[in-house]
Parts: sequence; structure tokens; C-alpha cells
Amino acid sequence: MKNHTILKAENISKSYKGPNPVEVLADISLDIPKGSAIAIMGKSGEGKSTLLHILGTLEKPCRGRLEICGKEVEGSLLSEIRNRHIGFIFQSFHLLEDYSTLDNVLMPAKIAREDVSPGSAAYTRAQELLSDVGLSSRSRFLAKLLSGGEKQRAAIARALCNDPELILADEPSGNLDHGNSLAIYEILLSLVKRLSRTLVVVTHDMELAKRCDQILVLQDGFLKPF
Repeated sequence: MKNHTILKAENISKSYKGPNPVEVLADISLDIPKGSAIAIMGKSGEGKSTLLHILGTLEKPCRGRLEICGKEVEGSLLSEIRNRHIGFIFQSFHLLEDYSTLDNVLMPAKIAREDVSPGSAAYTRAQELLSDVGLSSRSRFLAKLLSGGEKQRAAIARALCNDPELILADEPSGNLDHGNSLAIYEILLSLVKRLSRTLVVVTHDMELAKRCDQILVLQDGFLKPF
């Protein structure tokens, strides 16, 4: 249902105090429909990652309100919303290098205190996701032994482990060469489409942005259509 709003932000503002105060985000409002793929672009230093972190409840705005999956983001619901409804993909992967690929994918389920023993629903889902991203044969490899492209594929599988409605990706191809970047785009976009998930991706790559349903540009603290 494309007309159902999964994320609603109203008048989100963020500034940093100091000798020279900086306003990074200025009264940003947006409605993100369920099942859509939204690209956020802009020059370095414009605050794209800050905005994504606020949308993902990793950082608090100075002003404004945020609603995710019909729930207003506030203190008592923060952990539930973050753990149950949001999956994160970061540029630098953020894998636990001395844990296996499978253990990394299972980490969100472990944090949510789910049963992750062999045969459990979470374990089976993690194996299926590893197959989806082409890493079944690497499931027992330590994360530090994976290539950059493989690490990002593992990060995509991890982001989907708890079956979240909303996937937030921050420069998912930023540390990869062109060939690996194209492979990551294909895997990420095909998975969110097949699973009817919603994607918000911060990117400098117009090739990825053009494959999304909408492109927004962050400039001088304001978010505008491309």
C-alpha cells in the first residue's frame, strides 16, 4: 500500500552549539510511504547522515517530532521502535570482526533476546537471508575474512534479520568499487521490493538514486525534491 505512511517527520531541526553555532537541519518535514525507496543526496557536510540518524532514532533532534509505523518516537518506546521496526546499513559495515558471518546477521535477534539456536525462527531466517545475499558458503567465516563487498552483503542481511518495516542505509556503497557497488544496489533494491520493505538511503551515487522512487536533496538545512 503505497499510500500508507511508514515514517512521518515534522519540523525536524538540529543545531550544534559552540563559539560558532551551526544549524544543520531546519524544519524538515517529510512523509515516507510504505514500500517506497527514497534517496537523499547532497554535498558532504550538509547533514545527510545526521538526518538519517535522527530518522533512525540514533540521534535526537533539537526540535520536531517523529512517528514510525504509527508510533510517536519518545522515551519509553525508543528501544522497541529501533529494535523492531528499523534496520540499519552503514558505510563502514560495523560488523563484529571476530564473529562469524552468521553470528553477525543474528545480532539484532540476540539484542532483541530472541531464541537464536539452530532451528529457531531467527536462525532459519538468518540462513535464508544469507542465501538471498549470496553468502551461504561464507556463513561460518569470521567477518574479518570477508571482502568489502561480502561485508556489505552481510550487513544487508543483518539489517533485515528482525524483519523491520524500514531500512535506513548510509552510503552503502561508499567503501566499494564500482562493480561491487552495482551488486549491492541490485541486492538491496530487489530485497526491499520483494519483501515489501521501505528504504531510505543516503548516497552520493546518482546511479543508485535514480533507481529509487524519489530523490530528495539536502541543501542549507532544507530538504527539497531533486
